Amino acid sequence: MKIKQVHEYNIDEKLEADIQNVLNRCFPEIYPTNRIYFKQLPHLRFLAFNQENQLVGHVGLDYRVMNLNGEIIKVLGLIDLCVSINNRSKGIGSLLLSEVDRLSKKGIVDFILWFADNTNLYTKNGYQTVENNCTWLKINHGSQNTIDIGSESINGLMIKKVGNKEWVQGNLDLLGYLY
Repeated sequence: MKIKQVHEYNIDEKLEADIQNVLNRCFPEIYPTNRIYFKQLPHLRFLAFNQENQLVGHVGLDYRVMNLNGEIIKVLGLIDLCVSINNRSKGIGSLLLSEVDRLSKKGIVDFILWFADNTNLYTKNGYQTVENNCTWLKINHGSQNTIDIGSESINGLMIKKVGNKEWVQGNLDLLGYLY
């Protein structure tokens, strides 16, 4: 298995088609068929390729500040982590998460953040579920426009501490869109 780190601006047409294929197969009912992002482009991606150089795994990353109860925190957000159906349960998801861990330790990151439908993979890799009232910019993914500001507690909010700050319950302002 080979993992490549790719900045968004370096994705060519062939790689874009491969990413589109994996995303649409992993999220068939909801993912747009005309682009390789749901609401917003990630800053970079980790891509997993098998021995035949076929793309089999993906995770996008968004680096930004957020406001946790009035304190600014630096967050690396996970976007659209997925593994192709025929390659699941082979450790590829954990391998992608370990690359995210490695990257987060190179820079100034307080937490890795993810909204999970299924928490098993993330719990196994050191993430914990937290409960915070979240505020975020609501984007209509179909029309690609801002529609409102959201505010509620969201199930599946998970974090992994990688810096020196402590996570606390309360209010989390994402200062941007919801991954």
